[in-house]
Amino acid sequence: MTDHIRVHRLAVFARHGVLPEEAAIGQRFFISLDAAVDTRAAGTSDDLTRSVSYADMAEVAVGIATTRRFNLLEALAEAIATDILATFPLVEAITVLIDKPSAPVPHVLDTVSVEITRSRADG
Repeated sequence: MTDHIRVHRLAVFARHGVLPEEAAIGQRFFISLDAAVDTRAAGTSDDLTRSVSYADMAEVAVGIATTRRFNLLEALAEAIATDILATFPLVEAITVLIDKPSAPVPHVLDTVSVEITRSRADG
């Protein structure tokens, strides 16, 4: 599949992390989504019902990131991927990238991140 619907660096404020301070204070996270979707039918018909709404995918990601708490970015990414595959039958595979720019690492860095890809073929 070569068609993709992407959402880049969706900003959310949440309280994910292992340390108690991360739960208490919270921080900004960026979520990127890359959904493999056959967009041919939507492209030829100009009909959104034959595609996947990037706004709806973003809403799923924000809902999970802001209403649930995870110790690990891996768990947050897994929950988002699972929900997107369950919610949007046209999505054949989803890549979720979580960036955590304020990670408690005692070094100068831009961000830490976790990226996972899940597909219908996985399960």
